[in-house]
Amino acid sequence: MPQQPSAQLPASAHVTAAEISRIAGVTRATVSNWRRRHDDFPAPSGGTESSPLYDLTAVQAWLRGRGHTSAASPAEELRTALRLLGPGSGAVARLFPLVAAMSRLTPEELAELATVSDEQLIARTEKAAAQLPAAVPEAEPVRYGPDDAGAVRALLGCVREAGAQAALDVLAERELDEGAASGVYQTPEGLALLMARLLPAGAARVLDPACGSGTLLAAAARQGAQELFGQDTLPVQAQRSAVGLLLAAPGADVAIRVGDSLRDDAFPEVTVDAVLSNPPFGDRDWGHDELAYDPRWAYGVPPRFESELAWVQHALAHLEAGGHAVMLLPPALAFRSSGRRIRAELIRSGALRAVISLPARAAYPLHIGLQIWVLQRPEPGVADRTPVLFVDSEGEQRDTTGTPGATGGSRLGRSGSSSSSSSGSTFDWAGLTGRVLTQWAAFTAAPDTYTGEPGVARAVPLVDLLDDVVDVTPARHVRATAADIDPAALARRIHELHEQLAEQVAALAAASATGGWLPSGASAREWRTATVSDLARGGALTVLRAATPGTRGSKGPAAATVDRPVLTARDIAAGSPPSGGSVDIHADATQPVAAGDVLVRAVSGGGDAAAMTRVADDRDAGALLGPNVHLLRPDPARLDPWFLAGFLGAEDNIASASTGSTHVHVAPGRLRVPLLPLEEQRRYGEAFRRVNELRAAVRRTADLAADTAASLTTGLTAGVLLPPDTPNAPETPGSLSA
Repeated sequence: MPQQPSAQLPASAHVTAAEISRIAGVTRATVSNWRRRHDDFPAPSGGTESSPLYDLTAVQAWLRGRGHTSAASPAEELRTALRLLGPGSGAVARLFPLVAAMSRLTPEELAELATVSDEQLIARTEKAAAQLPAAVPEAEPVRYGPDDAGAVRALLGCVREAGAQAALDVLAERELDEGAASGVYQTPEGLALLMARLLPAGAARVLDPACGSGTLLAAAARQGAQELFGQDTLPVQAQRSAVGLLLAAPGADVAIRVGDSLRDDAFPEVTVDAVLSNPPFGDRDWGHDELAYDPRWAYGVPPRFESELAWVQHALAHLEAGGHAVMLLPPALAFRSSGRRIRAELIRSGALRAVISLPARAAYPLHIGLQIWVLQRPEPGVADRTPVLFVDSEGEQRDTTGTPGATGGSRLGRSGSSSSSSSGSTFDWAGLTGRVLTQWAAFTAAPDTYTGEPGVARAVPLVDLLDDVVDVTPARHVRATAADIDPAALARRIHELHEQLAEQVAALAAASATGGWLPSGASAREWRTATVSDLARGGALTVLRAATPGTRGSKGPAAATVDRPVLTARDIAAGSPPSGGSVDIHADATQPVAAGDVLVRAVSGGGDAAAMTRVADDRDAGALLGPNVHLLRPDPARLDPWFLAGFLGAEDNIASASTGSTHVHVAPGRLRVPLLPLEEQRRYGEAFRRVNELRAAVRRTADLAADTAASLTTGLTAGVLLPPDTPNAPETPGSLSA
């Protein structure tokens, strides 16, 4: 049956003062000023005295009456329109098919559609949505009413200006915030790509039985998969996944279904080349009792509190013989006693091929280091005695063997001196992926002669794993022993680290010199400001926006420039050189970076505010823009780049130009800059450059100090270093002896 139009417009959609500032394109201080100076400003209609809420319709009417046209980003305009529809209307879910329909229109068709009347807009979008393929769950004909016109028009504007993927993310954010999907987190794109690249080449049919937003299936499509199957219990996630895959892999056959994969498998007869999955963790209501005799449990009935072992066997049951499954799982699964027998059967049968530990904060939940399990469905009648590969992604940080690359620079999971953020935006997925794949490729090429790397990776014979605990935690099996460490090489390495640390401490002292910093007077300076959009209209700078995530993999001009380095958001946060590869290039990222450009991260978080910006230098010149990076090119005759970067990166500036809650996006056009003469700009610019040098010196010093301390501790505890002579140490009344 066709769905009915939404009910009448609700009277009470509420917004905060911060949201009003984003809608109007002003600072929060300006909104506070309006409240004090204008008696006709809408009175609070909810909230508390310290956090009032305002009726959105009344606020919009007041802004229109004052001649304030909206300066919000297209995504923020869409959020506002969705808020007007009110909670529980069901309109958000009904807009998902329109994203896919609009993505198929040319820019000219989108522009023409934006000019038609509301009545024509509704009729034409209904017709477009009705032509969607069956890949979109519940994509039967959808009806829209007059009250939906504002949301449909805002959706159209977001697709035109920011791209279909951005519009899709806003819809999903709104739907997930409304209810039912608390605790649902998207798999980081870097992690999804790593998991997809662990699959053998030629995996054409891929299943994700807990597909969520479809990130893993999209990564599989980028690796060449042509048939994509997915299932999720939440209709909003299934719809988001289906539409996202239609955008990311338009040439693939996509089948996404709604339902519980363990209790109600939507693909019971389907076998695939590969399974990629990030299943739910710790689910005690997964169907233990009703599924006790399920034929999928070929390795043993999963214990009630081991739902992850049910997902592992579900994945193996869907594989062709020899097919691979790559799954993201919690670390407790590797050692809990309740799962020991099933782990033993997975090992004996040859189904478990590798366990790879990830650093904490690489993905949700952030407080634990998750693991990637690589499994393979055994060939019938073939006894596979191949060892199991273990890779500890934190191993290089602990390994101080004195071998090349063991310390001081090739840490798995780090980029320069940056640590991963809560969103994974500064995590060095490129470095981690390269190192893990190097070990995986060497192991799969010759598993019986693979030598591994002490403290990082090791292949363990099956017989050594089948003990009383069957613990498959990587750190347990790859740790370096005293036999792996060359005492002389470690001593030389520590001497080098001490010399480097002494030099760096001197550099830090020079960078932190306090001279010249004077107070501005009795009170803070005040100045007139202009937005980046104002400066761009006046010709003082040019804003070059990188493509939004989700367009990767398209054929375009960037395909011919894959040999160029790619500057990513994590490089800006870390202060490191361009580290991205061809996978990070967007199809329309044809504008290379030039020295003097100012780069702004499009997603905030994961570091202090100043790390939001960067002035490009010679090492960045020629690089292409990666995802979530905005490029501002100032006219050097009118704007000093260091002055611009310093003020753009101020915490208050970033906050006032940011939108969203789960993922906070920065609209560069709304950032504000003081209007100062060029000579004074240069004074401020030189000060900001000194601050940047101080920050870089702190990072380098901290890294060297940590490496030196770790090397000394390992050398002493492994018995390969002797304590230095301490002739002036006080005598101790007793001692321990062997």
